[in-house]
Amino acid sequence: MTDAAPDTADPVAKIGDLAASAGVRRVHVLAWRDLEDVEAGGSEVHIAEVAKLWAAAGLDITMRTSWAQGQPTEAVRDGYKVIRRAGRHMVFPRAALAEIFRRTGPRDVLVEIWNGMPFLSPLWNRGPRVILLHHVHAEMWNMVLGDTLGRIGAFFERRIAPPLYRTSAIATLSESSKRELVEELGFREDRVTVVHPGIDPRFSPGGERAPEPLVVAVGRLAPVKRYDMLVRAAHHARRQVPGLQLHIVGEGYERPLVESVIDELDAADWVTLRGRLSDDELVELYRQAWIVASASAREGWGMTLTEAAACGTPAVATRIAGHADAVRDGESGLLADGDPVSLGDAMARVLGDPELRARLSRGALEWAGQLTWSNTATQLMRVVADEVTRRRARR
Repeated sequence: MTDAAPDTADPVAKIGDLAASAGVRRVHVLAWRDLEDVEAGGSEVHIAEVAKLWAAAGLDITMRTSWAQGQPTEAVRDGYKVIRRAGRHMVFPRAALAEIFRRTGPRDVLVEIWNGMPFLSPLWNRGPRVILLHHVHAEMWNMVLGDTLGRIGAFFERRIAPPLYRTSAIATLSESSKRELVEELGFREDRVTVVHPGIDPRFSPGGERAPEPLVVAVGRLAPVKRYDMLVRAAHHARRQVPGLQLHIVGEGYERPLVESVIDELDAADWVTLRGRLSDDELVELYRQAWIVASASAREGWGMTLTEAAACGTPAVATRIAGHADAVRDGESGLLADGDPVSLGDAMARVLGDPELRARLSRGALEWAGQLTWSNTATQLMRVVADEVTRRRARR
């Protein structure tokens, strides 16, 4: 199964029609983190945008997730209900028990977001379910948990969980991630559907580029993002492109490591840690940047890369699953091997060649124009409706 062509009809009406055709009115969503969480990332943005459009189509959406700092335990956001209870680990059993005992009422379908650790819904949910699985986590386990616990997490992801989910309908973000799910985790190809994420319309061209070569990177300061390597890559590129500036947007527990690399390279005068920015500030920075960069080791997509593309800013990123789909190599940006020299050389190539940069900018705008959240929400509802209809036919 692959992603469908964009729907040209009113997307909200289309979502409503698809849901009605399958008898879907009440959707329960299980997610590890909420959009309001200080560590929220692309996965949280993804489901929030989809839930907003599904709610606009008249569906009753309830999302259960872990507690978010400074947020109420229950709230309504963009027309859908959010329940935040339990911590990072206890959210899994607590959410399962809440669904088993119907504490949030009946549901027509369950949407589970498998973000590293799954909720194991096939063990306790007998109704229709759709799993959003953005990518295989692989070496991320060791990066976050260390060697011992990391091996346990990787074993669980590769050996224990996949057999439980083998018959489930899976939605993932890219063709490269689908190949990983099929080849590495053993999922059936016909049960995995690719649905690209969208881009908010606020990300658009405008303003002026920075007077000096500006590289921007956006995302949580977490091990998988490898910001320490990104700083080293930019340091390598700066030898070829004098005046290069690197701005890193985001917060996270890896900040001390990034700061130590900046100190080691004596780079404080050209590397700026911007922390969290408002939406308007982020759009302005994308528009000023000459390129957006990512040294990530694992991604389901690379949402910041396509956000920047919508502002006309090309990308230079590691050649990994997810990036290989978010960036059209040689058209909207360049992909490079995952080491500081290769990534730095790719940065220098784009920064030092105005004609190449202009061509990649045009390609980035063209590619980003095909990605909308309305299309994402419509295609995911099609996956949901098909699965509900299939389960009904089996019964």
